[in-house]
Amino acid sequence: MFFTIFKLAVSSLLLNKARSFLTMLGVIIGVGSVVLLTSIGNGLQAYVSDQFASLGTNTLYVVPGNPFGENGGFGNQEQAVIESTKATLKRRYFDDIIRRSRGVIANGAETGFSTAEAKYGNTTKRVTIYGVTPEYEKVRNTKAEAGRWYTQVEEKKGERVVALGNDIAKELFGDVDPVGKKIKIAGQSYEVVGLLEQKGGGFGGPSFDNYIYMPLTTVFNEFNTELIDSFVFQVESQNDLPEAQKIIEQEMLKHLKKDEFTVFDQKQLLATINQILGVLTLGLGGIAAISLVVGGIGIMNIMLVSVTERTREIGLRKALGATPNVILIQFLIEAALLSVAGGAIGLVIAFGGSLLLQSFFPAKVTLEAVILAFGVSTLVGLIFGAAPAQRAAKLSPIEALRFE
Repeated sequence: MFFTIFKLAVSSLLLNKARSFLTMLGVIIGVGSVVLLTSIGNGLQAYVSDQFASLGTNTLYVVPGNPFGENGGFGNQEQAVIESTKATLKRRYFDDIIRRSRGVIANGAETGFSTAEAKYGNTTKRVTIYGVTPEYEKVRNTKAEAGRWYTQVEEKKGERVVALGNDIAKELFGDVDPVGKKIKIAGQSYEVVGLLEQKGGGFGGPSFDNYIYMPLTTVFNEFNTELIDSFVFQVESQNDLPEAQKIIEQEMLKHLKKDEFTVFDQKQLLATINQILGVLTLGLGGIAAISLVVGGIGIMNIMLVSVTERTREIGLRKALGATPNVILIQFLIEAALLSVAGGAIGLVIAFGGSLLLQSFFPAKVTLEAVILAFGVSTLVGLIFGAAPAQRAAKLSPIEALRFE
């Protein structure tokens, strides 16, 4: 019985192919939009996680102020900037932490920023100078693709040597091997001792491949600054993170007040970023889901028109013995088929779109998004198809046969 009703429903839809496709169009756009936009959000989360993993493991950071704000997010950046200017990190704080934490912290690095013009030949670029101590290589898992990192001796003496991020090296040197070459930064000559491996972008800031890395002491001497941006520590093991964080906080409290610095690990930062991206993904999916509702309304409108057009057919079938439930089920099947077919086409389009996007932007279609979008589209069809189906089922056979 059900199979017969199903065949009748399919036949009815195939009789009006153009109208059936136009009815599905809203669902196609809705499902495609939901899956594609959520894939962008999920892709961003996966991309950020991969970037953090590439920057080293078991790491702790010390920064001035509170970049997370009072509620643990990036909500009050203005206040965070104000707080960061109240206190500065000094090299002796770093040395005290390293002395106190022997056996817990494996490596530690200090970092500072400056900007200047870099020139090689006829090419001049405005660049970010990232002043770091040599330990940065191990702490942040930043290896040299060619050449080497500068040494402890070069850092201590403030030698004019630099290591280049992959992208800035290509911009300045093109296909020429930069190792051993001289570049001018702020009018002074520096030797390129290393070309670093590709690292990718830093969330919320420039790509690590666009930095020029310089000994921190050299930055202090050449750019008339002693500003340390952060301390970065690599802990011996994951289990040592709580103890290391406690030691660092105790040492820092000897020099600064509690609200003048923040100690955090990658997991805390990653969790905050993923929370933001999760809300963004949800918002994108919610906006796209509106088109699913519009598609459902389209299905209801066309099905109501179909009931009116097929009034005599419905009356004839009832006169021949078709029960109201049979008519109800047929129209519900038609509505569900329109939604399911539209959802399937929308999924194919979304998969194709995500594959195209992956060449330019991270996009990751998840099984959860597919199930949710497909399930919602089917539900939309059944819900919005219910009213036309009930109307058809309630038609009086005598009145239906009289309909012109």
